[in-house]
Amino acid sequence: MEPYRIKVVEPIPITTREYRERRYAEGGYNQFNLTADDITIDLLSDSGTGALSAEQQAAGMRGDETYAGSRSWARFRDVAEDLTGYEHILPVHQGRAAERILFGALLKPGQLSISNTHFDTTRANVEIAGGVVRDLPCPEAKDLDSDAPFKGNIDLVALEKALSGPEDVGLVLMTITNNGGGGQPVSMSNIKKASKLCRKHGVPFILDAARWAENAWLVTQREEKYREHTPREVAKKAFRLADGCVASLKKDGIAHIGGMLAVNDPALAKQCELMLMATEGFRTYGGLSGRDLDMCAQGMIEVTEPLYLRERAAATEYLADCAREAGVDSVRPTGVHAVYLNAGRLFPHIPAHHFPGHSLASELYLAGGIRCAELGSLYLGEITEEGELLSPAPFELVRLAIPRRVYTRSHLEYVAETLAGIAKNPERVPGYRLTEAPVMLRPFRCKLEKVK
Repeated sequence: MEPYRIKVVEPIPITTREYRERRYAEGGYNQFNLTADDITIDLLSDSGTGALSAEQQAAGMRGDETYAGSRSWARFRDVAEDLTGYEHILPVHQGRAAERILFGALLKPGQLSISNTHFDTTRANVEIAGGVVRDLPCPEAKDLDSDAPFKGNIDLVALEKALSGPEDVGLVLMTITNNGGGGQPVSMSNIKKASKLCRKHGVPFILDAARWAENAWLVTQREEKYREHTPREVAKKAFRLADGCVASLKKDGIAHIGGMLAVNDPALAKQCELMLMATEGFRTYGGLSGRDLDMCAQGMIEVTEPLYLRERAAATEYLADCAREAGVDSVRPTGVHAVYLNAGRLFPHIPAHHFPGHSLASELYLAGGIRCAELGSLYLGEITEEGELLSPAPFELVRLAIPRRVYTRSHLEYVAETLAGIAKNPERVPGYRLTEAPVMLRPFRCKLEKVK
């Protein structure tokens, strides 16, 4: 059961299919163009969408809004330093601000940024800094149906080859958990070995630690050596294997806004601090209010509570099990923050250039008012400005991201029932074609139309 009780409730919109058909068409069949009033169950993102605890609300009331050196900053710094062990802590308004600042300091034009998988906004910030993205997911990630426990790992053989090769590597970014790779965890063994390789070749090793607590929980469940460790102990060990981190605290900070950039190198910290002050705010608030800093600090403490993590993981697995019973497969084994549905398998009649992942996401909205995110060829494929698909994504997935402490099991059962209705007649679901295809961050701004 959920290890909390509900204290405040908010009504959710219940709409008709006719209404949803009209609103979706008006938004160019892009779910990012829908509004809160159009959505019944919102699984688009787990970023900043969680419910605050009573202790976080109380911490927010203690927020100190002093411009420089507030008490809220001191509390945030102390929690972050204890967790990460890094000497230089910089607050930012969210994770992508940390990425922009750090990549701008570390990457020279043409240098590689190597990762287990870059997420779309991370990829954009690498490219804005002039870097070149290279993803090296482990071989196990190619089999969506296997129960390999750590499909989020980086390919160590390919990493060593890249670090030893002629190309200039600016940094290695380990994403925990691997969001673009099906929400799969990274083992401590993999983090250790990647860290050792980076130090051997003198390349900065950075954690993209948006879901550091959820990764630590899965390590305690799946990696024998760490079964007797607490999630917080595992997380501390992981941070100390890297040279620094970027983290959105809108995920495992369970806050509505906030992030962190933390490093050990004093020269790098100074360079990042100057960019922070020029673009985000003074170094002790980084674009956040005092109450935000306090709520992030409290969230970083609460998120490693084993009862909370156990229930969150169980709820996500429950949704995945219900979906499979309804006839819709998902990436196995199930992670924590999301269920990744296999739209390509459900819709074999829809070719990649008509985006089966987007088709499933669209039908979930039209049939049940459920908003979610496509992680297939629309997101990962190589597409021209005219909307022509040059090379498809390896898989056509749909991410159902679960907000923290927001939805009950009956909400998840409603999602599964909607999926079951779709799975009864999958051939009736149409494909889509692009009518507008921005060069960068395509999913956020593109427009589509149904293929009749």
